[in-house]
Formats: sequence, C-alpha cells, structure tokens
Amino acid sequence: MVNHEPRLRCYQNWLALDGMVQPRAGWMQAIQDAGYDGVQFIEPLDPALVEQARSCGLGICGSGRVNLPEDAERLAREARLADLECLTLHVGWGYENDDEAMALIEAVLTASSKHSVPLYVETHRATIFQDMWRTVRFLDRFSTLEFNGDFSHWYTGSEMVYGDFHKKVAFIQPVINRVRFIHGRIGNPGCMQVDIGAASEARKLSFVQHFCTLWTKVFENYIGSGIQKPITFTTELLAANLFYAREFDGEEESDRWSQSRVLIELAKECFATAQKEVLS
Repeated sequence: MVNHEPRLRCYQNWLALDGMVQPRAGWMQAIQDAGYDGVQFIEPLDPALVEQARSCGLGICGSGRVNLPEDAERLAREARLADLECLTLHVGWGYENDDEAMALIEAVLTASSKHSVPLYVETHRATIFQDMWRTVRFLDRFSTLEFNGDFSHWYTGSEMVYGDFHKKVAFIQPVINRVRFIHGRIGNPGCMQVDIGAASEARKLSFVQHFCTLWTKVFENYIGSGIQKPITFTTELLAANLFYAREFDGEEESDRWSQSRVLIELAKECFATAQKEVLS
C-alpha cells in the first residue's frame, strides 16, 4: 500500500538552452510558461539566475563534478548555502581503480549526509559509473547510493540492444531501484541524442519504447517505495557544440525546445502507466 501521493516534477536543464534563440520575455519566463516545475543549473552557480528562477516560482537544483573527494564536500556545502533541492554529479573519470573510486563514493555519501543535500551520481560516460557491471557491483558495498538515471549514456555507450535488452534491464534493476532523478534524453543504438519527432510517431520507435521501459520501471519503483519527496525528470538536450545534437548542413537536426516538450509528454505518460500498475 502506497502511503504518499507520488509526484513527478519536470525541470529544464539550463545548459540545454545553449545555442537556442532566447524568447523575448527571457528563458525563465518561457520555462515557467511552458509548465516546467523548475530548472537545473550547472556549476558554477549564478546567484542572479537563482534569484530570477525563485521569483518565477521555479524549483532549483544544480549539478557538478567530483574529481577529488574534497570536491564533494565543497559542492554539497555550496548547495546547502544556496538552498538547492539536490545536485546531480559526474564522479571521477572512469579510469580510477576500485580504491580510488570507492573513496569518491564515500566522499559523496558523507557530504550528502553532513549537509543534508541529496547528491545523485550520474550514469554517465567518462565517470566511474560509465559501466553497468561496475555500477551494480558498487551497490554491493554502497547500498544507500542514489542515482540520476542519465540512461542515454548506457543505452548508446554500452549498446544495450546488442544482446538481450531486457536481460540487461533486469541486471541493472538494483540501480533502477535507486534512481531519484532522470535526465531526459533519448538516443538510438548509434547516436545518444536524436530527433524522435512528435510523440504520436515517437511511440512507434523501438528505441523510444526502450527508454519508456526504463523510465516506467524507475517510476514504478518510486511509487511503490513510499518515498515522500517527488521524483524529478529534467530534459537535457544539449547543443551541437557539445557534440550531442546532430548537425546536417550546418543546422541542428531538431528544435531542442520542442523536442524537450515531447520528452516531457512521454515521461508523464510513463508516470501515469506506472501509477496504474502500482496503485491498481
């Protein structure tokens, strides 16, 4: 029996606005008018932007990178001083040995507890969590670790469809059970950010269905877990200068603002499906 009201919050990542034409009223107003619940900023935090977001009634979270154990302490302290809801973190570069990786994880968990700020490590390339097998093994020792499910890095980077996709999903279930935040991006087996068209057409694509499977499983676990705080879905469609958006004849493949709205629509559908499954 679920004894709380499950809530999905939808945020826009600030970095994802890079390269887009700013609306006349400004991005913060556009984010609010589009129905987003909040915004995720990147390090270093701009106090003026934080104040602007708060004046629009938007929730605020952040992100950062932990290369050394002391980075976790600094980022958590700054997040608490700025009253951020949480941080998502890139942790390490991926070539750390187990002792070095575990020192980083311990630093993240200690800083989160000390400053009472949720720190969600990302399933991201070029981090210690770039590999599905190693990430699951870390949970044998660090069962309280919580994640930002940035699944495009695993879906494309580890080519989850090469072999049995559903067996791989079952293998990473321990991670799925600990996802408290999702970065909204969809890739196919060869490219980690692609135009999926309108939601009506996107639903027919096999790789979109795979992402919806992952998101729905995250939401099912969240809804059934009794966790009191909402779960956050943040669209993060990045620009071509970061080698995420594909370019054709010098133009980006898609309108990332419109595509972000499609991702939100799909995420809300996945959440509703999860609610029906768990609460029925």
